[in-house]
Amino acid sequence: MTLAVKQRRLDIPPTKKERELNIVSFLKRIMQRRKLLPTQLARDLGVSHPTVARWLTGEDIPSTPSCRKLANYSGVPMEKVLSIAGHLPRVTQTAPTEWPEFREYAQRKYPAELDEDTVTLIEDLIDRRRARIRGRQES
Repeated sequence: MTLAVKQRRLDIPPTKKERELNIVSFLKRIMQRRKLLPTQLARDLGVSHPTVARWLTGEDIPSTPSCRKLANYSGVPMEKVLSIAGHLPRVTQTAPTEWPEFREYAQRKYPAELDEDTVTLIEDLIDRRRARIRGRQES
């Protein structure tokens, strides 16, 4: 049974039901991929079987130290595991933003530190790097 969770804005924490569904499906996916029983997962993580059982039924969520163990065990970044467990707000994925041109960025960020010659030199290095990367991608 798969339930889709609606994307939420960053400032709205997930509801208890959404958090439980996410952590339950995350744990079930780990167990399915590694062909594990709950007792085996508990042993591998160094937690008790009743603890994993409470996670799987949605009665409880993993603590922060348990999230660290889950992240190390699953290979998923710690921030993502904390978000799935509900310790961090859910971050919605957005389209990549347009980066400003370096000259514009440098003038806003470092108006007194970088002179025109330095900015021009850095822009030239950026252009060379981009051309080198494009050359590798085309071949």
